[in-house]
Amino acid sequence: MSKNTPTQAGQKTSEAKVSDSDQRQSADKGQVVAAVNQMFAELEVVYHNQFRNAFPSPEKLHYAKKLWFSNLSHLSPDTIIQATHQAIRSSDFLPTVHGILKYCDALDSHGLPNARSAYIEACNASKPRRDHPWSHPAVYFAGQDSDWFFLESSSEQKAFPVFKSHYDKLCERVRSGEDLVVNPTPALPASINRPLNSEQRREALDKLKQDTGL
Repeated sequence: MSKNTPTQAGQKTSEAKVSDSDQRQSADKGQVVAAVNQMFAELEVVYHNQFRNAFPSPEKLHYAKKLWFSNLSHLSPDTIIQATHQAIRSSDFLPTVHGILKYCDALDSHGLPNARSAYIEACNASKPRRDHPWSHPAVYFAGQDSDWFFLESSSEQKAFPVFKSHYDKLCERVRSGEDLVVNPTPALPASINRPLNSEQRREALDKLKQDTGL
């Protein structure tokens, strides 16, 4: 029988498609595994003592990673990392799987955290605020529009509604396609020019006369 029959050719095409699909699934799984590993590495740095108490041995750490992967494998790597950063910014305690999933649910397709998480992030942001690693630029601009001093000096009961109003408007702009960008703090110049005093001006004038022959 000829090897070039339609049936056999069709079978080979189908096998090729299955192989491509398997490769894509394997690549996606690898990216999620990498995201989970990055998440655990960052949590270890931030919550060092709590992390060591929770995972005191390599065996428990390995088992925990498998457990977390099984619960997070349906999410994109970017969502996992963003949720991890949000948890780090918002909590003094090592998050649980349930906690990370809550942060994942709070992120929508545009990477916007919910208003409550955004408010906490804005209140706890490091200075200079332009250089803070914001979960989304909308959080920075909502804090700016609300007035940073107002957020720092007012109670949550008073400040949160103001912040949420600004943040909701910015979220609508983002969902409508607007791209918000936080420009970093300008670097200081290598040298700062100061006006010459009277003696320096005379010396400069004398040198100018010598150079020009006047």
